[in-house]
Amino acid sequence: MGHFYFSAPGGRPFSASGCKRIILKFKEEQSGSKPGSAQLFSVIANLIRFLAVALISNNTTALRIAFSPIYRYELPPKHRFPMDKYTLLPEQLLYEGTITAANFFSPRSLPEADILKTHTAAYWHKLKTNTLSAKEARAIGFPMRPALIARGRVIAQGTLDCARIALNGGGVALNIAGGTHHSFADRGEGFCVFNDIAIAANVLLDTGEVGKVVVIDLDVHQGNGTAHIFADEPRVFTLSFHGARNYPNRKPPSDLDVGFPDGTTDAHYLQTLYDTLPDLLDRERPDLVFYLSGVDILASDKLGRLAVSLAGCRERDRFVFQTCFDRNLPVAVSMGGGYAERLATIIEAHANTYRMADKVYG
Repeated sequence: MGHFYFSAPGGRPFSASGCKRIILKFKEEQSGSKPGSAQLFSVIANLIRFLAVALISNNTTALRIAFSPIYRYELPPKHRFPMDKYTLLPEQLLYEGTITAANFFSPRSLPEADILKTHTAAYWHKLKTNTLSAKEARAIGFPMRPALIARGRVIAQGTLDCARIALNGGGVALNIAGGTHHSFADRGEGFCVFNDIAIAANVLLDTGEVGKVVVIDLDVHQGNGTAHIFADEPRVFTLSFHGARNYPNRKPPSDLDVGFPDGTTDAHYLQTLYDTLPDLLDRERPDLVFYLSGVDILASDKLGRLAVSLAGCRERDRFVFQTCFDRNLPVAVSMGGGYAERLATIIEAHANTYRMADKVYG
């Protein structure tokens, strides 16, 4: 008997992982039915409908990646934030063939109305009129110029776009920037102006596109802004893995905080993730996962204080994607931090996130 496959538009075969995801969704929808002869035609028709939607909307499971040149913001010489990673990371992914230029899309600027679903009118007014106090600007850590605000609006829209792509058949979509989890509703800090994940979650909850969200924040620094914004929001579950003794000193409680001691290595970190994430997702049953994939957990990171290897960080990403994939959970990824001494190490660690996404969803 010969082999066959479904072809997506353009003649490319629909990938095995894409078919698996659609079949899981189909089985989920049909789980309450008991098909007999009278229902057989309906079941077959529904399966054809699911496959047709997949073929049309997915055009295979190619990664969709938000990127704009505005992501790179001009900083003073010797500033400790590695801004060059926002141009070098896409170049590396293109060079090695993990992606092509067709994987990228350029987000527009986030509308003011969507900003105000998360941030206060007073904070937004200070940002758009460049009237933050010197103390407020120092807390953010970047020189305050209109270009920084424009940049933040595009990054936040990119995360929202990624969430919608993941929800609408893509399975996963990734933002080259984002993960600005130290931004509160009324202020920014720690290189964070707008809270992109909070903005995206609030917009989707407001429109009814999702009813429940889980934020998986694996940056080494606790997501204090995100935790505070969603402290009284039962529709958003916040998980933070972070250095227990690292910034920020004051950590508003997430729904689940896991603080690691200085020097934590692969074995302890990964076993904790293995023991925590599957049960959490099974219990919460979200419509969407936001994954903040900061790579500042590395032993070589100047600001991290943990001791996870590049291989361990890659395995972390693989496990998060596989755990979500196995549960048919859409994932929107924001990059988060990374401050290793060598810029090449930062790029390699971030690139692994894309490689693992491609491995699981490709």
